[in-house]
Amino acid sequence: MATAAVDRVKESEIDPIDVTRAELYAEDRWQEPFRQLRQHAPIQWVPESKFGAFWSVSTHKQILQIEALPKLFSSDWRYGGITLAAESDVLLPDEIRQPMFIAMDPPEHTAQRRTVAPSFGPSEVAAMKEECRQRTGEVLDSLSVGETFDWVEKVSIELTTGQLAKLFDYPWEERHKLTEWSDYGGDIEMFRTPGMMSTRNDKLQEMGMAFAALWQQRIANPGKDLVSVMIQSDAMNHMSEEEFIGNLILLIVGGNDTTRNTMSGYAFGLSQFPEERAKLEANPELIPNAVQEIIRWQTPLSHMRRMVMEDTDMFGPQMKKGDRVALWYISANRDEEVFDDPDSIQVDRENARRHLAFGYGIHRCVGARVAELQLITLLEELAKRRLRVNVVGEPERVPACFVHGFKKLPVELSRY
Repeated sequence: MATAAVDRVKESEIDPIDVTRAELYAEDRWQEPFRQLRQHAPIQWVPESKFGAFWSVSTHKQILQIEALPKLFSSDWRYGGITLAAESDVLLPDEIRQPMFIAMDPPEHTAQRRTVAPSFGPSEVAAMKEECRQRTGEVLDSLSVGETFDWVEKVSIELTTGQLAKLFDYPWEERHKLTEWSDYGGDIEMFRTPGMMSTRNDKLQEMGMAFAALWQQRIANPGKDLVSVMIQSDAMNHMSEEEFIGNLILLIVGGNDTTRNTMSGYAFGLSQFPEERAKLEANPELIPNAVQEIIRWQTPLSHMRRMVMEDTDMFGPQMKKGDRVALWYISANRDEEVFDDPDSIQVDRENARRHLAFGYGIHRCVGARVAELQLITLLEELAKRRLRVNVVGEPERVPACFVHGFKKLPVELSRY
């Protein structure tokens, strides 16, 4: 493969930095390690970590280049999939690999993505707008101004779980099960914590059984929901149990964890930059751009993983067939070569849309428009009510290197 199409990077100038350590994210001190990597080792071999050895890629340009080469850098579940949780060629104790279309290469990936993608198209998302606005307004109107509450529980989880229930036409009174299943599906720490893998398997089996019952109902009475769409697709209507569960994990985690943690990132982030919050309050027309900026700043999924399919030195360092590669979106979105003063929130940042939080290339998030709809709607409904979110205590963060988010965030609402 020719090397002229990519920029070769310098060899690592520093000792390996293991950025998979959960405490970096629990304590919100991941910024400096990634700054060191971008400056001194944009592509670095990490021989030891809780998740094994891997190449760490931390710069925006190199991640784009790797994402554009899916034949060389595979996402396939057979090689461990899209996170660092699994090994490439051996199963961990109690591990059950679940195929999902984000963890497939073409042509399987192409066929299954084409099945789901129309449900998230422009006209479909436009049709969701009024219901999303009404539901968001009801949640906000249920909150008391001046009283402390947990933003994660009362707003972020409630709104995203509600949207997910609508997409699946899942029983409304049982919608909070979707949150629990999402938490288990996205928690890669369980893969390496003794005893937790079997617990995770039990929860995902519970999810699979619940959706299998929905599947049978929709066979008899199909609708426009995601389960009905899969049933009516040649690419997805003969899925194995493992593949069915895998795609449910993808759609539920993708539709829940990511948007909910960006909603929490909005509440926490703008409280750290009151001048930017004031600018947004005075200029609500900035809301769509501010949403992109908050997605960039929060980056709700820290990394994606690929596997090298053949030896290559196209980037400089020698990557071997079978090596795992971690693409650190959370670092790329703070890359000084792309974003000016990247650790700050700038609601009018001109290039905010260059963020990689939705990925890039064939695996770019299929539900990005729905995420943007929910976030824009939340900010518009807050602005309509002239509500300001004030953080009044220390947040509790997710202690993991995959889902980047908040467990709890104490806030009070005020008027402006």
